[in-house]
Amino acid sequence: MLKALANSFKISDLKKRIVFTLVLIIVFRVGAFIPTPGIDAVALSEYFKRMQGTILGFLNLFSGGAFENFSILALGIMPYISASIIIQLLTVVIPYLEKLSKEGEVGRKKITQYTRCSTVLLSLIQSAGLSFWMQSIQASDGSSIVYQPGIFFHLTTMITLTTGTVFLMWLGEQITERGIGNGISLLIFAGIVANVPGDIANTIKLLYTGEIKILAILFVLILIALVTAAVIIMLLGQRRVTVQYAKRIVGRKVYGGQSTHIPLLVNQAGVIPVIFASSILAFPSTLATFLGRDNAIINNILSYLGQGGFLYSLIYVASIIFFTYFYTAVIFNPNDVAENMRKHGGFVPGIRPGKPTANYIDNILSRITLVGAIFLALIALLPDLLINWVKVPFYFGGTALLIVVGVNLDTIKQIESHLLMRNYEGFMKKGKLRGRR
Repeated sequence: MLKALANSFKISDLKKRIVFTLVLIIVFRVGAFIPTPGIDAVALSEYFKRMQGTILGFLNLFSGGAFENFSILALGIMPYISASIIIQLLTVVIPYLEKLSKEGEVGRKKITQYTRCSTVLLSLIQSAGLSFWMQSIQASDGSSIVYQPGIFFHLTTMITLTTGTVFLMWLGEQITERGIGNGISLLIFAGIVANVPGDIANTIKLLYTGEIKILAILFVLILIALVTAAVIIMLLGQRRVTVQYAKRIVGRKVYGGQSTHIPLLVNQAGVIPVIFASSILAFPSTLATFLGRDNAIINNILSYLGQGGFLYSLIYVASIIFFTYFYTAVIFNPNDVAENMRKHGGFVPGIRPGKPTANYIDNILSRITLVGAIFLALIALLPDLLINWVKVPFYFGGTALLIVVGVNLDTIKQIESHLLMRNYEGFMKKGKLRGRR
């Protein structure tokens, strides 16, 4: 692997792509510490310490701490992700968008434009809500954390945060086009990894004070290695459906006749179901914080839906399984796959073309999706299990682990493809990553 990394910098084009990517990630991290004008940063930091376990902590994770600092990049890339998901879902519902999605490069560019416009709209709405919310927050001494409340503060915040999100969207697109890896995913990855040194430092501090034992740390380290290996296996896992193409004679040439396969991923939906489920379950505690915890009804609801509780875990698992099936159905249509196979003379051995083939693929996808959904749920619950059972305050597992491992695998695949194209050895001498020739 070290030899492959050294070879990466021997290829001029690949070296430029890697350096370009690293430079833009550094720009992103610098922007996370540039504060939005008009905010008392110290009072805001104290407030965020009281907001652990709410959706604000979830947003802060994806922004790499920028949300907690209320920097110019406080919204992070989440508005773009939300806009992309909304447009994807609308593609199934609105015939015009569905038609665009099938028009190749031209249609893809139009959908990208709609996604960008939706990102700006969502950013304006979210930044407006944040500006009013910031103005309502009080510091420990009862004063507002906003130095000069009013319409000017609202306009400044909306323009600053929306511009920051658009800038991040541009950074992501530049990394995808001129760098290495998926730009948006790498920005999220960088934000998550930025929190790791602080978590490690806190864990070491607790170890020195005797609040946690060395055996607990060793147990967590072993568990990290095992779970990471399991996540890699599940992210790369696939069920291959054999497809045979009939021979066609055109003039003196024979076309078709070869055998190939359709790779059905075990985890077709990726990390999206965990993000949806986490956002939904974080709303009760967030609303309780906004409305006040002195309400008896709110306290009763929180007692049942508190993070780590049995009912919370049960709803969390059910939500992840539901969204896994829902999102898989949105992004993968067995009927379209079966129709394309039929048009090109392909068929699954022993299965009639058309509707029977679609049903066959759908049955396989339903079974393997259940395995992937249960695995996602177990990984998502792992942080709570560690905190409640092992008493280790180290954020591990869940959304963060899935994103970090997935982005790493995708980036390694792209670097390896550049190496193999130029007759260099890849990262692994034996075996191969999915997608490697």
